[in-house]
Amino acid sequence: MEVQRALERLHMTIFSQSVSPCGKFLAAGNNYGQIAIFSLSAALSSEAKEESKKPVVTFVAHDGPVYSLVSTDRHLLSAGDGEVKAWLWGEIVKKGCKEVWSRHPPYRSSLEVPEINALLLNPKENSLLLAGGDCQLHSMDLETGTFTRALRGHTDYIHCLALRERSPEVLSGSEDGTVRLWDLRTGEEVQTIEVYRHEECARPQNGKWIGCLATDSDWMVCGGGPALTLWHLRSATPTTVFPLRAPQKHVTFYQDLILSAGQGPCVNQWQLSGELKAQVPGSSPSLLSLSLNQQPAAPECKVLTAAGNSCRVDVFTNLGYRAFSLSFS
Repeated sequence: MEVQRALERLHMTIFSQSVSPCGKFLAAGNNYGQIAIFSLSAALSSEAKEESKKPVVTFVAHDGPVYSLVSTDRHLLSAGDGEVKAWLWGEIVKKGCKEVWSRHPPYRSSLEVPEINALLLNPKENSLLLAGGDCQLHSMDLETGTFTRALRGHTDYIHCLALRERSPEVLSGSEDGTVRLWDLRTGEEVQTIEVYRHEECARPQNGKWIGCLATDSDWMVCGGGPALTLWHLRSATPTTVFPLRAPQKHVTFYQDLILSAGQGPCVNQWQLSGELKAQVPGSSPSLLSLSLNQQPAAPECKVLTAAGNSCRVDVFTNLGYRAFSLSFS
């Protein structure tokens, strides 16, 4: 049993993270279908012990990997192969890990069980957007649990989604090398950017896939096979190409910086001009997800967490260094 556990730890990948609505807990999902719940408040306390950095509870949520996690004001939503499940945060933290509901998007064939790579909340419509292996974006009404729309256009599976908050639009990045902009009112595709066709971004040796994207007003940053690049959306022009060889798997805007992570152990901090402000090493050989806890209810738990190809979640209490790591076991 101990050997089995050691092997599981050795080969663990943490794909997803989500902070609880109260800001005091962090959920992390791994390749074994498990979700671990960590108490950030206990781990950050001045009286924290080694035990404080281990899960409060761990439970099996899906048969396969937990590719994506997102939190509403009451629920933790998790995505695996062909299914989305909901768990009550109030029950999870008391170690009551029973699913509230499970939904399966309407796929073209009953034999099709594509992975769901991305979950995204659309608070204005109280809906959930999800996308993955079937090359479509699905919209689900969170009140009724019904799937209301499928957005079709991508020709290969979708890795990432980002919401434009000022307008009812969503961006999707895919293995097909495109970022597509969708109008959520009409379901129409309004813009397609073929990133890999732009010479300054293209890196044919890495492929054309788009693995991460984020948006802020009229700006978008995306990367993957092509170089991590800042784009002006309205004119569809690349304005800054970030000088980084390693493909990036997660990117986010933070204040006047861009944070990115991917192949390699570092969280990269970029100025919008393209200048590398800092590379902060973590404990994983490569990173797949970053999570910024900015819940106003728990300012004492305001941290950045990073996870990827290991059983650890690195915690950065400020952006300059890794304070400690949470561990699945």
